Amino acid sequence: MSLLNIGMSGLSASQSSLMTTGNNIANADTAGYSRQQTVQGTKASQQFGNVFIGTGTTLADVRRVYNSYLDAQLQTSTSLNSDSAAYLNQVTPLDKLLSDTGTGLNGALTKFFASVQNVNAKPGDDASRQLLLSDTQALSNRFNSISTQLTQQNANINGNLTNMADQVNKLATTVAQLNKKITEISSAGGMPNELLDARNETVRQLSTFTSAQVVEREGNLDIYLGSGQPLVMGSTTSKIEVVPGKDDPGRLSLQLDRGASTIDITSLMTGGEIGGLLRYRSTVLDPAMNELGRVALVVADQMNSLQAQGIDKNGAFGSNLFNSINSATQSSQRSIASTSNVGAGNFDVSIKDTGKLTINDYKVTFTTATDYIVQRLPDNTSMGSFSTAPPATAAVIDGVEMKFTAASASPGDSFRITPTRNAAANIKTEMTDSKRLAIAAPLGAAIAAGSSGTLTIPASGQPTLTTKFDIYDTATSTAMQTGLKNSTPAKVVFGAVSADGTSQTYQFLDAKGGLISSGTIKPGESNTLNLSIPLKDATGAPMPPAPATQYTADFSMTIAGAPSDGAGINVSLSQPGTLDNRNGTALAGLQTAQTVDTGSASKGISLNDAYGKLVEGVGSKAAQGKLDSAATDAILANAKGARDSLSGVDLDEETGNLVKYQQYYTASSQIIKAAQEIFSTLINSL
Repeated sequence: MSLLNIGMSGLSASQSSLMTTGNNIANADTAGYSRQQTVQGTKASQQFGNVFIGTGTTLADVRRVYNSYLDAQLQTSTSLNSDSAAYLNQVTPLDKLLSDTGTGLNGALTKFFASVQNVNAKPGDDASRQLLLSDTQALSNRFNSISTQLTQQNANINGNLTNMADQVNKLATTVAQLNKKITEISSAGGMPNELLDARNETVRQLSTFTSAQVVEREGNLDIYLGSGQPLVMGSTTSKIEVVPGKDDPGRLSLQLDRGASTIDITSLMTGGEIGGLLRYRSTVLDPAMNELGRVALVVADQMNSLQAQGIDKNGAFGSNLFNSINSATQSSQRSIASTSNVGAGNFDVSIKDTGKLTINDYKVTFTTATDYIVQRLPDNTSMGSFSTAPPATAAVIDGVEMKFTAASASPGDSFRITPTRNAAANIKTEMTDSKRLAIAAPLGAAIAAGSSGTLTIPASGQPTLTTKFDIYDTATSTAMQTGLKNSTPAKVVFGAVSADGTSQTYQFLDAKGGLISSGTIKPGESNTLNLSIPLKDATGAPMPPAPATQYTADFSMTIAGAPSDGAGINVSLSQPGTLDNRNGTALAGLQTAQTVDTGSASKGISLNDAYGKLVEGVGSKAAQGKLDSAATDAILANAKGARDSLSGVDLDEETGNLVKYQQYYTASSQIIKAAQEIFSTLINSL
């Protein structure tokens, strides 16, 4: 009987090993499966006389081949790889959108300025003017198109965050359920290998969405997010919710609902696809939208300002080429009230100097009912303290003016100021009549009839208006334009040359011969005259009546040669149909003029350079994202290889085990056969 029992124990152990090996082979492609091994032990020996003889084998354990360090390394690598992949998937199409000549802004800008040059060559040609107007429309459409793509990308991120948060919640619930089952089985003395594998695989899947810290506690896996916010504690879970951002409802935020309280974890979420999307949104998408908007504002502002300074084909001052950047609608869109605000007021935000604009947003926080501070984002640099209490003055920061629409607010109320974000979406071509293109300069100069001497006016020396009309103050701008019409023609009359021949006097006279100003020149040399015309209304009275605030139009002109005594120069408003293209030349000069970021130490860059800076910045981030993705792919492959080398199923090894345990089984059956034969011989002999 002892020999029979030994054989039976061998059969049982071999059968268990064959079953375990078969289970390994069957689960070779099961995600997260850790191969298992049987552990055998000897049964207690029995004494026969003076010796002890073994009684067979027993199955001590079915062991799960697993290393917690390698598994944690795989989870971390998975999180990093998912982060870089999500980032790369977003930045790559943006890079292509901005850099491609067919979809980016460079092509539209180049074509626009080429049309300006074409009009400058033929100022009176209606076909050239219409082409310029069409290219202007194409330019604004291109701004709108790119902005739409960026806005859609933000909407996609919002949708992805919602879906991913739902997946994280489901996985967290699964981990909590597995924690409970594993604890129950373990407390009863069982070894739930398959449940342990399922739990680890669930945590690994969770790592594809976000970085999670896993802590083992009393057989449970507790999961923490961010800087220690608990997602899973034993068999209980918290819930991730996606809600409109407190400071910016257009960008969804993540909060952790712990039942009794909620906490915003958006800034704490790193790693995984969620971390990659949030990183892309904050470091690439939002700055790109702001930079594109800044270029749009400079384009509209500079071109509208030049139009207001010129004369169109009808002989009138030019009208806006693009819509006003300080319309009531746009001013109100630039301030976003926090959803937690108590007060009802908001800010009207207008652009005072597009050259000083940055790509930053700003945060306004009221410290009292009337006092508030302004911080520049994202580094929270303090930009000063201001007040709505009398004598209240608007806050002007980086070319942006902020006016609160109420007398007071509640302490703690905050607002996000976005001066440039929506500008590319809002820019529109307003001009429809190509004759309204103001290609001519407003003032022209000609030598008066009867003048003698060698006086000449170089082509580049024609009057250049240096007074800039405030195109966003319609009443003042119109008054200035009307006043200039009423105050011309004016005349420069030269007097006698000094006895030593080194100087010559001149007088600047208004349309009625009244003296405006006087000065001297050096005869025979090139001289620049800086003159001012006091502006008058239709009755000839100064505008406005108070001399202290009288409007003036300043201009400069260059003369050469030596005028005779009594020689004069007539300065008059450009006439309808003039072929002068000086204002058009100034418009063409915007292509290379330093009009963007003039408040910086670099003293400004051109429109093309500003957009090129945006393209270069996004391109470099796309290239870095590609390198990061390749690196994390390699890291993930190494981590997976290390884990699989220990815990993965090797089919060759398992096939060898299958043969080995089959032989063990056959050998054990032979022991039983031998025992049966001995027993039969014994019975037959009796």
